[in-house]
Amino acid sequence: MSWHPQYRSSKFRHVFGKPASKENCYDSVPITHSVHDNHFCAVNPHFIAVVTECAGGGAFLVIPLNQTGKLDPHYPKVCGHKGNVLDIKWNPFNDFEIASCSEDATIKIWDIPTQLLTRNLTVFRKELTGHARRVGLVEWHPTAANILFSSGYDYKVMVWNLDTTESVIVNPVRTICCHQDVILSMSFNTNGSLLATTCKDRKIRILDPRAGAVLQEASYKGHRANKVLFLGNLKKLLSTGTSRWNNRQMAVWDQDNLSVPLTEEDLDGSSGVLFPFYDADTSMLYVVGKGDGNIRYYEVSADKPHLNYLTEYRSYNPQKGIGVMPKRGLDVSSCEIFRFYKLITTKSLIEPVSMIVPRRSESYQEDIYPPTAGAQPSMTAQEWLCGMDKGPVLVSLRPGSEQLCPRPLLPERPPSLNQTGRLAVQDGQRTFSLREETVPRWAAEHRLEEKKTRLTNGFDIFECPPPKTENEQATMQMPALVFWSCSS
Repeated sequence: MSWHPQYRSSKFRHVFGKPASKENCYDSVPITHSVHDNHFCAVNPHFIAVVTECAGGGAFLVIPLNQTGKLDPHYPKVCGHKGNVLDIKWNPFNDFEIASCSEDATIKIWDIPTQLLTRNLTVFRKELTGHARRVGLVEWHPTAANILFSSGYDYKVMVWNLDTTESVIVNPVRTICCHQDVILSMSFNTNGSLLATTCKDRKIRILDPRAGAVLQEASYKGHRANKVLFLGNLKKLLSTGTSRWNNRQMAVWDQDNLSVPLTEEDLDGSSGVLFPFYDADTSMLYVVGKGDGNIRYYEVSADKPHLNYLTEYRSYNPQKGIGVMPKRGLDVSSCEIFRFYKLITTKSLIEPVSMIVPRRSESYQEDIYPPTAGAQPSMTAQEWLCGMDKGPVLVSLRPGSEQLCPRPLLPERPPSLNQTGRLAVQDGQRTFSLREETVPRWAAEHRLEEKKTRLTNGFDIFECPPPKTENEQATMQMPALVFWSCSS
């Protein structure tokens, strides 16, 4: 009988975390001191938003992604809540719209201007006032436009349709009242047809978000869940919490049977909450502990043991909260597959940490960048409320590539000319490219200025490099001499 070593071949076995240099961090940021167990940070390809300290109410900062370095002490805030801000989330289909919830029992929707803020932003676009007590969580629907979920300390989950002309919305389209205590986390499956929640009663529930019915409920006593997460299309859930002996623990569940977890894994005896993040494109799970300095990462499989430990990123700086960049905002040229933004309150610092797959080739790596969810909704709010379910609109991360099917919705307004003066129309629908949706206006202007400054003695040093020898210079001047002699 031959012996086979238990060795797993994986392209992500050597993934490593690379922290940003000091000049590429965000320094002197007044990060909130709230003890609420939330991320306190939201990131998209244009901005980083972070909950901050503010006298006389709640506020958060919105900083352009390229504005690194030391932050001005008088930098403008987004303030309008009467209580502390507890959670913020960017609209996945609009990089200039953000939702915030607060202890004042309201949710506010803000339009962030494309130019830099010069004074505090106090005018919100919409206000949602259905909760009776403070609102702890907000979550956008992953595929439907203008659908927002919120959970409050009144033990209710509310579903809001923002596709209205009203500036103040009092009545949600659905109120889910099945919880017996404070909701600790919410997570959608890939197409948004299921909602998983954890509650302070330590139960995991899977809900129909439209009907509000409880489809599955876990009453397992050996694992007290705190956060829950759908694992992509694997039809499995992952929860983090504590074991019977108060050790921090992870558990994997079958979403069709929550009676007993498929596997459990104890981590350590620390007390900080574990925030899980799952990347469905690479099947990698990242676990970030509040108050920890390290980030553990695993590879998830459909077969046992389900969780395969890879390694961990270690740091001496503990994180208060964490933000995550969407996949469409990553740097594919450096093989970056995930990016965190650590909130380090001890240094008033936001530190980006890139997870990188070491590759020698500088070309686009197709195998680690499969088609991923883009920034276009796959259906309207009314279609989702009427019972329709659709997966996300997929895009390729290859620079300059176009959107894959399913195609985007027809634009409500007539499409206008793009920056190049050309209009791309195909079968009556505009085609979107990932580069068009992720490159902000300031980046295009910066590239234009950069092109102006890279001219050296009349040569473009990238398109036409200057001659290195006298022979090259004579060769480059030869056509001009021939043209002059012919014309004379």
